[in-house]
Amino acid sequence: MAAFLEEVFPQVRGMFAIDRLDEELLVMRLLGDERHLRPGGTVSGPAMFSLADVAAYVATMARIGRQALTVTTHCSIDFMRKPAAGRDVLAEARVLKLGRSLSVTDVLLFSEGSPEPVAHASLTYAIPPAR
Repeated sequence: MAAFLEEVFPQVRGMFAIDRLDEELLVMRLLGDERHLRPGGTVSGPAMFSLADVAAYVATMARIGRQALTVTTHCSIDFMRKPAAGRDVLAEARVLKLGRSLSVTDVLLFSEGSPEPVAHASLTYAIPPAR
Protein backbone atom coordinates (compact mmCIF):
# COMPACT_ATOMS: atom_id res chain seq x y z
CA MET A 1 0.00 0.00 0.00
CA ALA A 2 2.89 2.37 0.76
CA ALA A 3 4.32 1.77 -2.74
CA PHE A 4 0.89 2.45 -4.30
CA LEU A 5 0.57 5.68 -2.32
CA GLU A 6 3.98 6.88 -3.51
CA GLU A 7 3.11 5.91 -7.08
CA VAL A 8 -0.17 7.85 -7.25
CA PHE A 9 0.85 10.70 -4.90
CA PRO A 10 4.63 11.17 -5.24
CA GLN A 11 4.30 14.56 -3.54
CA VAL A 12 3.75 12.84 -0.17
CA ARG A 13 6.83 10.61 -0.42
CA GLY A 14 8.53 10.39 2.96
CA MET A 15 5.71 12.13 4.87
CA PHE A 16 3.81 9.09 6.15
CA ALA A 17 4.41 5.56 7.39
CA ILE A 18 1.93 2.72 7.93
CA ASP A 19 2.19 0.96 11.31
CA ARG A 20 -0.86 -1.31 11.01
CA LEU A 21 -3.26 -2.14 8.22
CA ASP A 22 -6.02 -4.72 8.48
CA GLU A 23 -9.80 -4.98 8.04
CA GLU A 24 -10.50 -3.24 11.35
CA LEU A 25 -7.90 -0.51 11.67
CA LEU A 26 -5.26 1.51 9.90
CA VAL A 27 -2.59 3.17 12.01
CA MET A 28 -0.61 5.70 10.01
CA ARG A 29 1.91 8.26 11.16
CA LEU A 30 2.90 11.71 10.01
CA LEU A 31 6.67 11.58 10.32
CA GLY A 32 7.84 14.51 12.45
CA ASP A 33 9.52 17.19 10.36
CA GLU A 34 10.07 20.93 10.77
CA ARG A 35 8.04 21.60 7.62
CA HIS A 36 4.93 20.43 9.53
CA LEU A 37 5.37 22.88 12.41
CA ARG A 38 3.77 26.26 12.91
CA PRO A 39 4.76 29.11 15.20
CA GLY A 40 4.28 28.16 18.84
CA GLY A 41 5.99 24.79 18.48
CA THR A 42 3.04 22.68 17.37
CA VAL A 43 2.07 20.62 14.35
CA SER A 44 0.07 22.69 11.86
CA GLY A 45 -3.59 22.12 11.12
CA PRO A 46 -2.94 21.52 7.40
CA ALA A 47 -0.39 18.81 8.28
CA MET A 48 -2.90 17.08 10.55
CA PHE A 49 -5.63 17.41 7.91
CA SER A 50 -3.28 15.79 5.38
CA LEU A 51 -2.68 12.87 7.72
CA ALA A 52 -6.41 12.35 8.32
CA ASP A 53 -7.19 12.58 4.60
CA VAL A 54 -4.42 10.20 3.50
CA ALA A 55 -5.30 7.76 6.29
CA ALA A 56 -8.94 7.65 5.18
CA TYR A 57 -7.82 7.17 1.56
CA VAL A 58 -5.49 4.28 2.46
CA ALA A 59 -8.09 2.63 4.73
CA THR A 60 -10.59 2.81 1.86
CA MET A 61 -8.08 1.50 -0.71
CA ALA A 62 -7.30 -1.42 1.59
CA ARG A 63 -10.98 -2.41 1.43
CA ILE A 64 -11.82 -1.73 -2.25
CA GLY A 65 -8.50 -2.28 -3.98
CA ARG A 66 -6.32 0.22 -5.78
CA GLN A 67 -8.71 2.71 -7.35
CA ALA A 68 -6.62 5.86 -7.60
CA LEU A 69 -9.54 8.05 -8.73
CA THR A 70 -11.39 7.65 -5.43
CA VAL A 71 -11.71 11.23 -4.11
CA THR A 72 -12.59 13.09 -0.92
CA THR A 73 -16.12 14.48 -1.04
CA HIS A 74 -16.43 15.56 2.59
CA CYS A 75 -14.19 16.18 5.56
CA SER A 76 -14.99 17.54 8.98
CA ILE A 77 -12.15 17.92 11.47
CA ASP A 78 -12.13 19.07 15.07
CA PHE A 79 -8.80 20.14 16.56
CA MET A 80 -9.01 19.34 20.28
CA ARG A 81 -5.52 19.69 21.76
CA LYS A 82 -2.14 21.07 20.82
CA PRO A 83 -0.05 18.21 19.39
CA ALA A 84 3.48 17.93 20.71
CA ALA A 85 6.27 19.17 18.47
CA GLY A 86 9.09 16.70 17.95
CA ARG A 87 6.75 13.69 18.00
CA ASP A 88 5.06 11.87 15.16
CA VAL A 89 1.30 12.31 14.90
CA LEU A 90 -0.56 8.99 14.69
CA ALA A 91 -3.86 8.42 12.91
CA GLU A 92 -6.23 5.60 13.78
CA ALA A 93 -8.63 5.21 10.86
CA ARG A 94 -11.72 2.99 10.80
CA VAL A 95 -14.00 2.56 7.81
CA LEU A 96 -17.49 2.92 9.28
CA LYS A 97 -19.48 2.27 6.12
CA LEU A 98 -18.43 1.02 2.74
CA GLY A 99 -20.94 1.13 -0.09
CA ARG A 100 -20.68 0.87 -3.87
CA SER A 101 -20.15 4.59 -4.33
CA LEU A 102 -19.18 6.03 -0.91
CA SER A 103 -16.83 5.19 1.93
CA VAL A 104 -17.21 6.86 5.35
CA THR A 105 -14.17 6.81 7.64
CA ASP A 106 -13.59 7.96 11.22
CA VAL A 107 -10.06 9.13 12.10
CA LEU A 108 -8.59 9.94 15.52
CA LEU A 109 -5.21 11.71 15.67
CA PHE A 110 -2.78 11.38 18.61
CA SER A 111 0.66 12.71 19.49
CA GLU A 112 2.87 9.65 19.72
CA GLY A 113 3.01 8.45 23.32
CA SER A 114 -0.11 10.33 24.44
CA PRO A 115 -3.48 8.64 25.04
CA GLU A 116 -5.53 11.81 24.50
CA PRO A 117 -6.59 12.56 20.90
CA VAL A 118 -5.44 15.85 19.41
CA ALA A 119 -8.03 15.84 16.61
CA HIS A 120 -11.01 13.93 15.27
CA ALA A 121 -12.01 13.77 11.60
CA SER A 122 -14.86 12.26 9.64
CA LEU A 123 -14.26 11.78 5.92
CA THR A 124 -16.34 10.58 3.00
CA TYR A 125 -14.78 9.33 -0.21
CA ALA A 126 -16.54 8.90 -3.57
CA ILE A 127 -15.66 5.62 -5.23
CA PRO A 128 -15.68 5.69 -9.04
CA PRO A 129 -18.18 3.38 -10.75
CA ALA A 130 -16.85 0.06 -12.02
CA ARG A 131 -16.27 0.00 -15.76
